[in-house]
Amino acid sequence: MSLLLPLQRSVFCRPALPSGPLSSSRPAGFFGQNGINLSALPALSVRVCPTHYSRKKVRRCGGVVCYSAGIRPETLQWVCTVASGMLMLVKGTAIHKSFLVPLFALQAPSSVISWIQGEYGGWAAFLGLLVRLFYFIPGELDLPFWTLLFVIVAPFQAMTLRGTQAGGIISLAIAAFLALQHFSRAGSLKKAFDQGSIMATLAIICITVAPCLLLF
Repeated sequence: MSLLLPLQRSVFCRPALPSGPLSSSRPAGFFGQNGINLSALPALSVRVCPTHYSRKKVRRCGGVVCYSAGIRPETLQWVCTVASGMLMLVKGTAIHKSFLVPLFALQAPSSVISWIQGEYGGWAAFLGLLVRLFYFIPGELDLPFWTLLFVIVAPFQAMTLRGTQAGGIISLAIAAFLALQHFSRAGSLKKAFDQGSIMATLAIICITVAPCLLLF
């Protein structure tokens, strides 16, 4: 006769009979519901072997699923943001740098966007506009200023594309277009890695790879 014990999330292993005398935990003459003398049954010890379930870990970058193991989505966003800033300032490339402004707005981390849209970002934009009215600003510094204004005045509907699949596709399309411009106008792959343009080439690679990892 076997006793079935309901166990949740566990499996039965082979019951082990006690090596010593019968357990005296049951009083003599203890009868069950069917009139069976339970005190005459040997005490069975049941070992519980818990089962282990492995779950696949899935991270979400806003609305975009990110499967890149070992790399956090925030790290990829920071890489893309720093690379975009480098492309705005460095020389050695013939790309249309105006495309970096929407790319920055789509890929910058939430902490950076919150800072720009907050009080400090408003004061930075005000002071930058004040300086630009009375002094000449070089072209390398003019583009970061317009990026600051772009993020501040961007409507809510446009900023909701951040972290979504549509925003990731737009960022990847912009990065692919800039990469095509950079390598085609460099003349050859060897010239793209010359001393004068290697920084721009590495930044182009970063802004292209980061959206790919965030999407796929």
